[in-house]
Amino acid sequence: MATTGQGPRGPLAGVRVVELAGIGPGPFAAMLLADLGADVVRVDRPGGSVIGIEPAFDLTNRNKRSVLVDLKAEGGADRVLDLVERADVLIEGYRPGVAERLGVGPDACLERNPLLVYGRMTGWGQDGPLADRAGHDIGYIALTGTLSMIGRSGEPPTVPANLVGDYAGGSLYLVVGVLAALQHARTPDGAGQVVDAAIVDGAAHLATMIHGMLAAGSWQDRRGSNLLDGSCPFYGSYETSDGLYMAVGPLEPRFYEEFAELLGLGDEAPDRNDFGRWEELRALIADRFRARPRAEWTEVFEGTDACVAPVLSLREAPRHPHLSARSTFVEHGGLTQPAPAPRFSATPTSVRSGPALPGADTEAVAADWDLPGLPTTGKETTG
Repeated sequence: MATTGQGPRGPLAGVRVVELAGIGPGPFAAMLLADLGADVVRVDRPGGSVIGIEPAFDLTNRNKRSVLVDLKAEGGADRVLDLVERADVLIEGYRPGVAERLGVGPDACLERNPLLVYGRMTGWGQDGPLADRAGHDIGYIALTGTLSMIGRSGEPPTVPANLVGDYAGGSLYLVVGVLAALQHARTPDGAGQVVDAAIVDGAAHLATMIHGMLAAGSWQDRRGSNLLDGSCPFYGSYETSDGLYMAVGPLEPRFYEEFAELLGLGDEAPDRNDFGRWEELRALIADRFRARPRAEWTEVFEGTDACVAPVLSLREAPRHPHLSARSTFVEHGGLTQPAPAPRFSATPTSVRSGPALPGADTEAVAADWDLPGLPTTGKETTG
């Protein structure tokens, strides 16, 4: 596992981003821009975040800098607009209308900087009947149909942490939108604009292929009834004798043949194409895996094309030989964390700094962004 320090900045070096402090997908999107080399200045509020994690451990604030500005105080909005005037991108994750009431909505910001990309991150979007309602990841993916696909037949849907909604359907779509809008703003006739990234839109978009399969009749609109949703006996996970799990996915016939041989299914196994005997095949595979511990099965399938892998925990994953060889995880400031992704041949990225502590970088930002009026009192430097 690699240890990083003041390393290369990445392809977005020179891009300036203002992030209005929030929780969830907004900070993660800003972290991704920072990982790619952007100079991200997070505008923290006095009193800190409501996320409930110690700032020094909030890895979504790595590679950023922080200033403290009270947007509700007199002159607070002006300080943010001063930053906006010098920025390329702004990211906010308030409910619709809140940024406008604070004096830092799109109109005010684009008036100060017509080339600004104004990125808005919400769950429901900027308009629609639910736009003003509170919500969380699970509700967004539930409404789009995405949650209904995950889990076993006859059981409640399985909650995929907050990865599918907040981060895949939210953060990543915001970043794609911001970078596309930034490209447009930098064309000869380009201009700034607002990017409305809603988790419901992104989570729905993620299932585009599934909707095509549904229309073609090759996907059933019910959980646990399809090739890729766990109903297939050769695409799922199986418990081993020590209570751990192996992930199995030999979909192609030639991979399945190798899998069946290594697992020792023998001639007694039903034909994998006999859907009516899938439960019988599943039981046979399960019995085989329960006969030996995970470490032994890992050794059996190591270096093969049987498409089988051990299900590792979060603490185990960084030590896997493949991930270690690729430095998929890195250590910075004593914290093990996923490395920036993807990778670039000409403009490599790195973890350059740990989580930005609220207000700790105010003086440096004031100097670098030529903002002598940026308040430097009340900054927090511990965490």
